[in-house]
Amino acid sequence: MRDEAKIRQQLESRLDELRLRVSAIEAELRQPLDDDFGEQAVDREDDETLDAVELAAIAEIELIEDALTRLRGGTYGLCVSCGDEIAPKRLEALPACRLCITCAQAAEKA
Repeated sequence: MRDEAKIRQQLESRLDELRLRVSAIEAELRQPLDDDFGEQAVDREDDETLDAVELAAIAEIELIEDALTRLRGGTYGLCVSCGDEIAPKRLEALPACRLCITCAQAAEKA
């Protein structure tokens, strides 16, 4: 049996971390560019990297928010594609996962 309170706490803790990360990235991206053109080029490359990290964090935030919704709705741990139970070890490793391993592998091939 799953400890839903523990799962909720883990998901909410990770959500807080990600929101802080996104806020820090957005603050960094708002910093004005250096007057030196060489430094501007480096800053722009850094900005591209930060953009990618931010997009990944936002995607994970959406997965966690969805997992919390499923937890509240009583469907956490069920594959959103086929409805079968997601393996406990998979949920332990990826608490916000939406798909069982079979559906995840099928989605990767598609």
